[in-house]
Amino acid sequence: MSAPRTSLPLTGALDDPARARDLQKMKRLATGLFVLAAVVFLVCVLFGGDRTWVGYVRATAEASMVGALADWFAVTALFRHPLRLPIPHTAIIPRKKDQIGESLGAFVQENFLTRAVVDERLAAVDVPGRIGDFLAAPGRAERLAGDAGVALGALGDLLKDDDLQPAVAALVDRKLRDTPAAPALARAIELVIEGDRHQEVLSAGLKALAAFLEENQAVFRAQLGDASPSWVPIWVDDRLFDKVFTLLQGFFAEVGEDPRHELRRSYDQRLRTYVHDLRTDPATAARVEELKAELVDHPAVRTWSGSLWTTAKNAVLAAAADPDSELRVRIAGLIRQGAVLLQTDPTTRDLVQTQTRRAAGYVVDRFAGDLAELVSSTVARWDTEETSRRIELQVGRDLQWIRVNGTVVGGLAGLVIYSVAQLLG
Repeated sequence: MSAPRTSLPLTGALDDPARARDLQKMKRLATGLFVLAAVVFLVCVLFGGDRTWVGYVRATAEASMVGALADWFAVTALFRHPLRLPIPHTAIIPRKKDQIGESLGAFVQENFLTRAVVDERLAAVDVPGRIGDFLAAPGRAERLAGDAGVALGALGDLLKDDDLQPAVAALVDRKLRDTPAAPALARAIELVIEGDRHQEVLSAGLKALAAFLEENQAVFRAQLGDASPSWVPIWVDDRLFDKVFTLLQGFFAEVGEDPRHELRRSYDQRLRTYVHDLRTDPATAARVEELKAELVDHPAVRTWSGSLWTTAKNAVLAAAADPDSELRVRIAGLIRQGAVLLQTDPTTRDLVQTQTRRAAGYVVDRFAGDLAELVSSTVARWDTEETSRRIELQVGRDLQWIRVNGTVVGGLAGLVIYSVAQLLG
């Protein structure tokens, strides 16, 4: 059993004062002409006597009254029962409101919501040009970028951190655990090797190590003194330390300056072997996975993943709210670039035009029936009296001219008929 249908009020102002005044004025005019014809008819009946011209005037007035009454009945019957009498085939609009809505929906669907009509209309419209002109208007890109910032801010306010933060943390954790680490690490090392960056890293590491030893020479010398037996003379420790220190620094400098040093070759070979093992050796891959699992379970990593959503959201919102931020500037720049492409680039213009027509055709084919149903169901839910009153307010002034014309034409017809009758008689 379907739910009872509730009445849906019409949107917008129910009363248009200007239209209401015009409608009342026309009603008074039409009624006034009827009253005038009635007065003339009564005068002719009561005081006209048998003078010849009185018959013509009386016939004209009588026919005017008949025409006025007939057209009053016809116009009134559209909107209500004349004199509140339930005469059949009156109050047409209130009685037929639902059928009118169905017919209107079907008319719109058959004559407007068709692929042929929409495609023909869009074919004559420069869609990409209009969009491009709109986007290229002075200051438009900045305003749209600001609107995008406001939208991002509103979206950020709607999204609750307490709900999303655990979900994002769980997603990151799952992705980290599900993604094999060995192939990714192997590819990263390959990229470093292909760009010869691994040798640069080695050189930088040797320089840093040499500088570290130089800066902490006194510390290392003290450590050697503490570890040396007490019976060894200090000058022996000094000479031994200086010798070893100089050899180390010289070795680091030699490796750093010689791109073909044996250490570099061995280092390169070991890296390539490790990459191969990462791809082919299950034991090596397993050790990397164990290390990854330890990192993922580390409290610092879990804290980072837990705060990832909040950090990213706050950064985006701050950038969206700042008119001078890189985000806003880039959005405005992209909008301006898009406007230029839509205005000048043939490929982009053709793509947008074609896709717009295709999308419009799909929407029409998919939703034309739903839109027609929306029209008919909406009209069906309108309040009957309110609908009738609204329609009368829109077209009633023109309909009152029917009453005026009926009075005038009826009178002229009565005069002609009476004249012909007199001639024939």
